[in-house]
Amino acid sequence: MGLTNVHGVAGLYRLARREVHGRVLDGKALAADIRRALKESLAASSRPAPGLATVLVGDDPASAICVASKHRACQEVGIASFDRQLPADATQEDLEQCLAELAADGRVSGILLQLPLADGLDARAALERIGSDKDVDGLTWRSAGRLATGSAAQVPCTPAGIMTILDHYGIEIEGRRAVVVGRSNLVGRPVASMLEQRNATVTICHSRTRALAHHCQEADILIAAAGNPRLIGPEHVRPGAVVIDVGIHRTEDGLCGDVVLEAVQDKVGAITPVPGGVGPMTIASLLVNTVQAHRQQAAAVAEG
Repeated sequence: MGLTNVHGVAGLYRLARREVHGRVLDGKALAADIRRALKESLAASSRPAPGLATVLVGDDPASAICVASKHRACQEVGIASFDRQLPADATQEDLEQCLAELAADGRVSGILLQLPLADGLDARAALERIGSDKDVDGLTWRSAGRLATGSAAQVPCTPAGIMTILDHYGIEIEGRRAVVVGRSNLVGRPVASMLEQRNATVTICHSRTRALAHHCQEADILIAAAGNPRLIGPEHVRPGAVVIDVGIHRTEDGLCGDVVLEAVQDKVGAITPVPGGVGPMTIASLLVNTVQAHRQQAAAVAEG
């Protein structure tokens, strides 16, 4: 198998390209490869360890589980982690002060604010207290602007994970027709921009799109990121298409994605499973972004 650079972090490390087996794009296995490579790279470094800080407001169980998984991943690869939990009645001032303190902490390379926030808190104003140099989720205005204009930037973790999956399984992007279902600032818009910058022809669909199936059937690469369980069925997928299922939903029948996997898996060329597809790659991309931020900060100090 050939060697390819992890998306967005050329020169950080290289991985053996994976092959598609049984039409499954195994994000879990690829994420394990990335964590292993990161661990080896950090163990061999003489620099202080990178540090990731998470900020969680309230006691939402799903958010708490998500944050805990990020701290476990940090511990596995050798990234220091800092857990900041604020009570559910925290004010905007409390939240922004916490973020400002972390932004000034030299031990912290990256900061992740767990979203969504409770009603009454302004996520946009809070994110801007992070500063683009520690914005490892790529959500500040500056990071978003740099991404939109094709400049180097911290890329939102889920889109970064999607692009890494496509690259490491050898999915051709240039010249292909890509359809993104969903237009959120967290996934839909940035992944559409990244695909376009890789010379795909991109269509963004959303809740107001008429004849959704018609647009989706034109896709060589279909990104399902609508946040709507089992929205995409066989009528939406052209034979041989590559389908990336971003959704993850808890139902009475267990976990499912935005795609009806069992109905399309014999039709597609390749597809990410739920669970075990995009989710693990999102956390792996967060680790990569944290290490990259750490190295950029060290370089800035050396130059200054």
